[in-house]
Amino acid sequence: MTGTTHAVDMRGIVKHFGGVKALQGVDFQVEAGEIHALLGGNGAGKSTILKVLNGVHVPDEGTIEICGTKIIAMSPEASRDAGVAMIFQEMSLIPTLSVAQNVYLTREAKTGAGLIDDRVAERKAKELFDMLEVDVDPRALVGDLGAGQKQLTEIVKAISQDARVLVLDEPSTALSVSDVERLFVFLRKLKSQGVAIIYVSHRMDEIARIADRATILRDGRHVITAPLSELPIDTMIEHIVGKRSKGLSDVARESAELGEALLELVNVSGAHKPQDISLTVHRGEVVGLAGLLGSGRSSLARVIAGIDPVASGEIRVAGTPVQINKPKDAIDARIALVPEARATQGIIGAHSVASNISMAVLDHLSNRSVMNTQAVRETADHQIKHLSIKTASRDHAVSTLSGGNQQKVVIGKWLAADPDILILDEPTAGIDIGSKSEIIRLVRDLAKSGKAVLMISSELSELLTACDRIVVMSEGRAAGTYPRHDLDDPNLPADDTMHQLQAAEQKLQFHIQEALKHQGHAHVHQ
Repeated sequence: MTGTTHAVDMRGIVKHFGGVKALQGVDFQVEAGEIHALLGGNGAGKSTILKVLNGVHVPDEGTIEICGTKIIAMSPEASRDAGVAMIFQEMSLIPTLSVAQNVYLTREAKTGAGLIDDRVAERKAKELFDMLEVDVDPRALVGDLGAGQKQLTEIVKAISQDARVLVLDEPSTALSVSDVERLFVFLRKLKSQGVAIIYVSHRMDEIARIADRATILRDGRHVITAPLSELPIDTMIEHIVGKRSKGLSDVARESAELGEALLELVNVSGAHKPQDISLTVHRGEVVGLAGLLGSGRSSLARVIAGIDPVASGEIRVAGTPVQINKPKDAIDARIALVPEARATQGIIGAHSVASNISMAVLDHLSNRSVMNTQAVRETADHQIKHLSIKTASRDHAVSTLSGGNQQKVVIGKWLAADPDILILDEPTAGIDIGSKSEIIRLVRDLAKSGKAVLMISSELSELLTACDRIVVMSEGRAAGTYPRHDLDDPNLPADDTMHQLQAAEQKLQFHIQEALKHQGHAHVHQ
């Protein structure tokens, strides 16, 4: 460790986006020659603080020093010049160029005649790979490399720019187990050369193996920075989850009256994900899908809704096998998907609430291409009342509504088609806690009215509030199914809803981490 100079020293960082406080006075220090994990749930502020460090966002308040130099005007160039390199999940390499050409892109060595000299780049890149004892051919085309080698190329590119601070955002999401091992060996070498490494990951077992210290953020605030020896996995989970706001624990949970099996999947696989999923959702039941990015939850939704093809297996609706080859087949089978990307797939912002709600049922509301405006109005008014959509009138543009009310319009659009089976992909993404509770209540009411609901959410507290059962997915497979009441803590009073929700969230988070650990064995057999 180097005296008093931190490799990264961020103090009192405040960042607002409109009315949302993304960071509230956050301190973050990283030493040279350490691997420092940055942890937190969705919306904790991890990506915001890294974008501030990377110069993408300018903080509203606070100071930033990198390797002892105070950065006065923060920008991507200032950050890069100070020695910060960030490796994103979406890689920035150009597939049609060689490894060496990518590493030295825009900094090419020239021959005496002023031409680009690829041999110099290849030699220098080879020296870097050799120094780190990694086997990547500098002459290979990047498009031909596996995910692990691409990632190592990204890192060598950063090191070639003399990066003193290396930021890795979820680096292992696309990597196999052997690639992760290689990455770890590589990071330890960089650490021994005094590079400061910031490692962002949801995988606690990885963090426990690679990091020296961890900083945990929650709701835009700094919670704790401590050595890993003081942070066993359950303690990390406790800090990440925290004492959640009462918001969702107010939603009353009644036991569900289950009817017939409406949706049955028997060994269903998609082209890539999901793999071999068997799942049943009954009338009156909400089943949740939990898992990290890339676990196959949205892929499963897309297969059921006819957006992606079914590669094998059988889908049954109310006991009858159905062929779903396109979205219309799913709609005809009374299956509706409310997609995750509300703005691009769910609504047309410039159109009125009424025209958005009637979009999925135009054929029922028109007679030989003449629109029955009375029917459109009645349909819209019914859904506005039924879902308590706050809008000045049915004729207002959807873009004038709040995020929560826009989401209700999307749900209303599909409810107008009167589906029996409703699939909700991240139904509360990007809406405030008050509206979240309303959407969750709505989901419970839909089930009560006899629909079968399949819900995907990255917010575990939402799944626990809305669902009767939760299926944990990992690598496209179902890793385990947990009835909601099995996740309660028998040692807590049943009416202490806030602490019960918190305890259940920690248990569910633990099951997701366990599924990730076992995933390694699946990689080996592929």
